[in-house]
Amino acid sequence: MKNKIKKYLIIDAANEKIIFKIIDNNKTYTNGYENSRKNFDKFAILLFNFLNKNMINFDTIDKALVNLGPGKYSSIRTSISTLKALNLVFKFKICGFSSKDVEKYDYSRVLELQKKGKLIKNLIKPLYMS
Repeated sequence: MKNKIKKYLIIDAANEKIIFKIIDNNKTYTNGYENSRKNFDKFAILLFNFLNKNMINFDTIDKALVNLGPGKYSSIRTSISTLKALNLVFKFKICGFSSKDVEKYDYSRVLELQKKGKLIKNLIKPLYMS
């Protein structure tokens, strides 16, 4: 029997906006924030507020998908570091995708790549813009 994914968490902070998205079967929850120093300083707070607002707990998330760039250095590092820290407690899987896999904040291609096992599982080499 296949292991069913409960929920996906997508975090994309590589560009002009910080996007948090939850995909739960046919339901999606999305929130966007300006990608600014003020917001990535309180990145974890924004993430927890987003999840609380939508009544979602980290222990129900099986997989987090994060944009590895190319994109803004501080935002990508903050995204990855936050997910890795939360992973120590909640033990969800983390995979990375590229900015080129997303067009106008549409993550359907990212989900297709995830289903095919083509996302990056080793988050050591993000791509930063200079």
